[in-house]
Amino acid sequence: MSRRATVRLTENFQRNLEDVRRFLEEGAASSAFHDLLDVLFDEVIPNLERFPEIGFDFLARVPHSRQALGRVDALRRRLGPGLSLREYIAGDYLLLYALSGERIHILAIKHHRQASFDLRILLRR
Repeated sequence: MSRRATVRLTENFQRNLEDVRRFLEEGAASSAFHDLLDVLFDEVIPNLERFPEIGFDFLARVPHSRQALGRVDALRRRLGPGLSLREYIAGDYLLLYALSGERIHILAIKHHRQASFDLRILLRR
C-alpha cells in the first residue's frame, strides 16, 4: 500500500474560503457553501492524499508577455526544484496547492467567477 500525502490548509486558503462563502451568499445560493465543504472534505482532500500530482502544473502555462514571463521565472526560482505549484479544478472551484514530496499545502481557492489568484502570497517571506 502506498503512503498518503499529508494535506494542510494555509491561512490564505482559509481567508479565501471565507471570501467564497460571502461570494456565494451574494448569489443567494444558500446551500452552495455547505456543498463546497462537502466536496472539499469528501472528495478533494482524499483525492490529493492519494494522487498528489492530480492537479495541472500551474507553471507549465506559457506566459504571453515579458512581464508575466519575468514573474513566472521569479516564482520558479523562489519555489526551488523540490516544490511544484499545481491547480486542481473541482466543479466550479479552482484550488492552488504546493506539492513538496508527500506534503501538500492548499494555498488558495476561488469560484471560477471570482477574480484570479493573488500570487503575491507566494512571493512573501
